Amino acid sequence: MTFDYQMQSIIALVAGILILVMPRLLNYVIAIYLIIIGVLGLMR
Repeated sequence: MTFDYQMQSIIALVAGILILVMPRLLNYVIAIYLIIIGVLGLMR
């Protein structure tokens, strides 16, 4: 359970940094984030 929260926090942090550095990547970052969260949800 804690692992999921840690992974979401790390992913959110990386996504935020990428968006700040390259704002045009916003759509890709959100899509990848949603895919990862979906896969983690299915693995439970």
